[in-house]
Amino acid sequence: MTRKNIMAPVLFSCLAVCNFTALIMEVQAAQSVAKTIEVYTTAKDTDQRLTLTLKTTLTPAVQPTEGEVSIFVNPNKRFQKVLGFGGAITDASAEVFAKLPPAKQREMLTAYYDKDEGIGYSLARTTIHSSDFGSGSHTYIKEGDKSLSTFSIEHDREFRIPLIKRAIKAAGGELLLYASPWSAPAFMKSNNNMLQGGKLLPEYYDTWAKYFTKFIAAYEAEGMPIWGVTIQNEPMAVQRWESMIYTAEEERDFLKNNLGPQMEKAGYGDKNIVVWDHNRDLITNRANTIFDDPEAAKYAWGIGFHWYETWAGGETMHDNLALINESYPKMNLLFTEGTNEGFRADRYQYWPNAERYGNSMIKDFNRGTVGWTDWNILLDQNGGPNHVSNFCYAPLHADTRTGELIYTPTYYYIGHFSKFVRPNAYRVSTSSSRSFLLATSFVNEDNKMATIIMNETDKQIEYNFIIDGQQSVLTIPQHAMQTIVY
Repeated sequence: MTRKNIMAPVLFSCLAVCNFTALIMEVQAAQSVAKTIEVYTTAKDTDQRLTLTLKTTLTPAVQPTEGEVSIFVNPNKRFQKVLGFGGAITDASAEVFAKLPPAKQREMLTAYYDKDEGIGYSLARTTIHSSDFGSGSHTYIKEGDKSLSTFSIEHDREFRIPLIKRAIKAAGGELLLYASPWSAPAFMKSNNNMLQGGKLLPEYYDTWAKYFTKFIAAYEAEGMPIWGVTIQNEPMAVQRWESMIYTAEEERDFLKNNLGPQMEKAGYGDKNIVVWDHNRDLITNRANTIFDDPEAAKYAWGIGFHWYETWAGGETMHDNLALINESYPKMNLLFTEGTNEGFRADRYQYWPNAERYGNSMIKDFNRGTVGWTDWNILLDQNGGPNHVSNFCYAPLHADTRTGELIYTPTYYYIGHFSKFVRPNAYRVSTSSSRSFLLATSFVNEDNKMATIIMNETDKQIEYNFIIDGQQSVLTIPQHAMQTIVY
């Protein structure tokens, strides 16, 4: 006769009850966390600058009416992964930084790169030799050196490299760094000039590609890992400063026949190559030409873009980004440069400058962009230095006469993203019931979410914030940015 284990059902029942109870407690805890939201606000004509203005709880959602303004977030629908946010460390920024008192240098590094006390920049762009933002033009070789035997980054050791190294340290030891050239050396170009456009002469295609690999090797030898490169800054713009022209076909062929193979030959096949690096208006033609060629596309990580041609008149051409995202879903979209031009010292606090950033950032990410890089991180009281007087704004300016750091509204608008949306976050589905209230949302690796909302109107707006069956009725001031963290 087999003896039955009469305790087994009892033990099973206890385990089942205990497990079920634990599950209920986990769900309740998760719901408790989800119900708590924090609202950070930056608003014109107030002292609110990334200020925690509200901490409240969500309640069960009710059906919004037709006349109400609502923001809807669906955390179950995830899209692109975020690469990061940051700005360019140019010669100009480094020269200005070197003139600051030590305490102000530390303040600036904390303001940008510390994710707790600052806005947590995780991304940086720099230039391959000179751009217009610096005291003068330079290259890394002696003019006419076809063999590149004189290649040296000694020029960058004075200002730029020390700033990059300190930025990496301030960011916690890691800072995704990529580089862009404005022009090849003069002797390699059709106009024999680093300025005023001109094209790369065919006989120097391989030499110029090797120049990229020498730059990477030199910077990495200094302890500054290079994530990748863009092929050419603004390849369709003849500028009075450093510039060089590629047609779509020329850039495609340089990538597949020269730069891609040379990077692999040098052991840099894992570096990321970004094409275009210019405005949104012609971006689809460049994408179609390069990405439809499999031999070129295999070397490309994605496509970079700026905003300069599209803001006057309010047209920003974001639908071109969406089309590329749909057409080439394996290619990434990266905002590589933007700034407000026409510098005036009496307009540091000019609010539309910040709103241009907020408008662009929300629309760029909602069309599939993975990363966003501002132009100069720091400029002086004249909007420079710039060796052709192309003076611009930066989120932070330094008055080198007094050592004062000047924070513009743009710094805070960028911070509404960079502080709360960390690398490897995913964008999640977000919609607004009214076009005058822009919104986007992200979920971080720790499951903490951030919804960024911008009001460009002259009126305070009350809106329903609705997520996952819960809601809160919130208010955003006129000309304001908010980040809701939950």
